Amino acid sequence: MLPKSIHPSLEPQTKTLHNKATLTPSITSLLKPLSSPQIPRSWIFLTVLFVQILLLCNLRMFSSSIPSPLPAPIVHHSSQAPDQCGSGKVFVYDLPQTFNYEILQNCDNLNPWGSRCNSLSNNGFGQNAAALAGIVPEDLLPAWHWTDQFVTEVIFHNRLLNHRCRVKEPESATAFYIPFYAGLAVGKYLWLNSTADERDRHCDMMLRWVTDQPYFKRSNGWDHFITMGRITWDFRRSKERDWGSSCIYKPGIRNVTRLLIERNPWDYFDVGVPYPTGFHPRSKSDVTRWQNFVHERQRNALFCFAGAPRRAFRQDFRGILLSQCRDAGESCRTVNCTGTRCSNGTSAILETFLDSDFCLQPRGDSFTRRSIFDCMVAGSIPVFFWRRSAYLQYELFLPVEPGSYSVYIDRNAVKNGTVTVKNVLEKFSREKVRQMREKVIEYIPRLIYANTKDGLDDMKDAFDVAIEGVLKRFKEQEQPKFHKWK
Repeated sequence: MLPKSIHPSLEPQTKTLHNKATLTPSITSLLKPLSSPQIPRSWIFLTVLFVQILLLCNLRMFSSSIPSPLPAPIVHHSSQAPDQCGSGKVFVYDLPQTFNYEILQNCDNLNPWGSRCNSLSNNGFGQNAAALAGIVPEDLLPAWHWTDQFVTEVIFHNRLLNHRCRVKEPESATAFYIPFYAGLAVGKYLWLNSTADERDRHCDMMLRWVTDQPYFKRSNGWDHFITMGRITWDFRRSKERDWGSSCIYKPGIRNVTRLLIERNPWDYFDVGVPYPTGFHPRSKSDVTRWQNFVHERQRNALFCFAGAPRRAFRQDFRGILLSQCRDAGESCRTVNCTGTRCSNGTSAILETFLDSDFCLQPRGDSFTRRSIFDCMVAGSIPVFFWRRSAYLQYELFLPVEPGSYSVYIDRNAVKNGTVTVKNVLEKFSREKVRQMREKVIEYIPRLIYANTKDGLDDMKDAFDVAIEGVLKRFKEQEQPKFHKWK
């Protein structure tokens, strides 16, 4: 029903229609004399012109008296438009601070060799990388940090607290996030003569709290997820004297989806996410600016290797690669990462990756290494020797076709001298190298964590891709054909 205030506006229209009816006889009377033969043609012409002007004026008066259409209603779009959260909404548990913030406050005591306060500053991104001045564009220097590789727990927690699909009422959530800093909590106990109870203490306390929550009991953990900021093997202790925590083997976490920088490819609940690099763009324009920079970069070396030999290992594969790199002369560049020289990145590493077409990526202390992502963010093409280093780890973040962005070389052929890395890489045409580099550069947004509360507009970074992947798998779990155990 229209509001009463609109009704009076209809009255002028009726009045005008009556005026139009009274005009018809007067116009006819004007036209009648025109048929008389006594009137000269010039007068006939002027009379017709006058009548046309009169008709035009009356029509204008008629149209102006008709009410204008009502303006279209103003629609106020919510910042949480339904289509933005079509995959689901996230509830972040308000855990006791002993499981997250107090761990950060204790940053001086998280590492047996020194403080981690600098590396955990700036919301986990670390200190600004001022030493990169002259290597990266000046306007992008504030987006670069000395970022620790074990801080995804902090990054994900901060972003989820500001996520557009976060809800504060658990009854409206489809996913539940557990903001426990598992990796930071266990880190100090990994290299000391600590007991199994010490390494499991924080995880045990967290699980007692979480498993007592009604929404955890409702699903038995199937719609819950957590970020564990280390590799999966640091949480898979089978025996008391073995390495790490046994957190993943605890009954309460069995059905919880886990975001890790290295996953167990045979565990459905492990999801591999990129290691944090030093580049944390503040906006979409930062990303496109960086992509253009690495795309136009002149590269003088065929390949490079940043790392250190593992002399304690028999037939150390890294040592073989370093030897081949030296034999390749100017075709290869190396960065010596002995000790802790490259722990959080150095200017020498970034500069070397920027100057090389390919970067060698043997396995690290485990199958993966942060260097994979440092290399690709610099627009260099990764060369793998273990399929588990990337292809079976980061499916959500990398192109489906491995050959479109990377090279795989059989490590056994390198070990026995059948092939050399240089000979393999020299066979790629410049056009093929260009295509692979463009694919690497295209995927840079999915490999980095933005330094912004709201993300990068319509551009998805690694955090966005990971959360979308979690929500998608929770939807798939609700399908009739999906089997859930208790």
